[in-house]
Amino acid sequence: MREYTMNDDICNMTVNADTQLMLSHTPEELDNLFQSQLAFFKSGATRSYEFRKGQLGVLRQAVLRFEKEINAAVEKDLRKNAFEAYGTEIGPVLKEISLAEKSLRGWMQPRRVPTPLLFFPTTSKVQPEPRGVSLIIGPWNYPFLLVFQAIVNSIAAGNTIILKPSEESCATEAVIKKLVEATFEPEYFAVVTGPGHLVSQHLIEKHHLDIVFFTGSTAVGKKVMLSAAKQLTPVILELGGKSPCIIAPDAAIDYTARKVLFTTFLNKGQTCVAADYLLVHESIKEKMVAALKKYIVQFYGEDPRQSPDYGRIINQKHFLRLQSYLTQGRILHGGECDINDLYMAPTLMDNVSLDDPIMQDEIFGPIVPILTYQTNEEALEIIERNPYPLALYVYTNNKQTEQFFMDRIRFGGGCVNNGVIHLGNSHLPFNGVGFSGISGYHGKSGFDAFSHLKSIMRSPTWVDVPLWYAPYKTWYVRVLKKLLR
Repeated sequence: MREYTMNDDICNMTVNADTQLMLSHTPEELDNLFQSQLAFFKSGATRSYEFRKGQLGVLRQAVLRFEKEINAAVEKDLRKNAFEAYGTEIGPVLKEISLAEKSLRGWMQPRRVPTPLLFFPTTSKVQPEPRGVSLIIGPWNYPFLLVFQAIVNSIAAGNTIILKPSEESCATEAVIKKLVEATFEPEYFAVVTGPGHLVSQHLIEKHHLDIVFFTGSTAVGKKVMLSAAKQLTPVILELGGKSPCIIAPDAAIDYTARKVLFTTFLNKGQTCVAADYLLVHESIKEKMVAALKKYIVQFYGEDPRQSPDYGRIINQKHFLRLQSYLTQGRILHGGECDINDLYMAPTLMDNVSLDDPIMQDEIFGPIVPILTYQTNEEALEIIERNPYPLALYVYTNNKQTEQFFMDRIRFGGGCVNNGVIHLGNSHLPFNGVGFSGISGYHGKSGFDAFSHLKSIMRSPTWVDVPLWYAPYKTWYVRVLKKLLR
């Protein structure tokens, strides 16, 4: 395998045809890697409880051993402070490993299910089985977390793993590659680096992978699914969308402002489940805006550029996209930019049009449009212009208001009087719906998603009901109808 080197020039590059030079594997090497992993899986080495539990422990020790390097890498890529680096990258991965280690034996057990009386004395069970070779394609915004949580699920399920980290977060990509190559044999767990569209397309379209996991935009997710369809490869897609945050007239103003700012500007808004816009009841808009402005200053100071707790945009390409949104409404707070430092201030806006790109695209940055509504039905109409959000947040103390939005909006996951934190509970599946994703992961949900749930019925030979065999007597039909009821 050719050595991959990282430098600041590569980190600042825009991905284009010239980045083919960065590929860590030739097409022939990718083919060989797939075949070696397939052979290792077919050997049965990954199937046992002891192997899977052991590899989870090996991964945990590797994460702890590389913790300082991971911190340094995400700080370089995204200017994440120590709190964010541990709280949103390393800590949740260690927690996911711990849950898998404790629960694995139970997850692997056959699951007895009822059997219709019609088939007495047969018994039925669901047996989780490893799928085989898994391909995990990671994003740049949480470049460690969003690949390694999926890796934990795939290891627990007994698969082999080919990992494609994002080339846009190249410091973290380099550390991930170093960690994996120092810890695992490539026939079991390997990293492939380079432009995602080249690496992934070759692997997905040419080979029948057993599961593809992708985190990223809806547009790229469609391409991944289209490529996978050519081989009938199942996919897990974690995508995005316009996630609304509804602030009802009875919301606690200061509490809501603090929660909204923490969850919306976490990772500078570069979070797939960050609120993409606020829908504030018009009766409290002025109070809400004033509270948001107050807490922005309290959290990040008069000049957030100087705050050690406020990071940067990933690269110039995304910065310019975000900057274009600033002309599509009125800036209420913030708006300061410095492309040389990739700095964009935490920004509040209003007077945005529902037809402008800022309300059509997923923003994925520190810009928060504020819209108002008068009735719940009006808020619902606005949300339905961009259906299937990945997340929904409702701030209210009114159960009827809460239930109205929870029941009528199709969304992946969400919170009432909070935001983002549903991702931190591994007992909840993290999933999208419609345009925001397919299937889910985390904890047992992730184990099941990376497993094939094999259905098995077992019949003893000590009795054989004659109902099944010709010649069929007229009363057989009466018996069959009763049994099927």
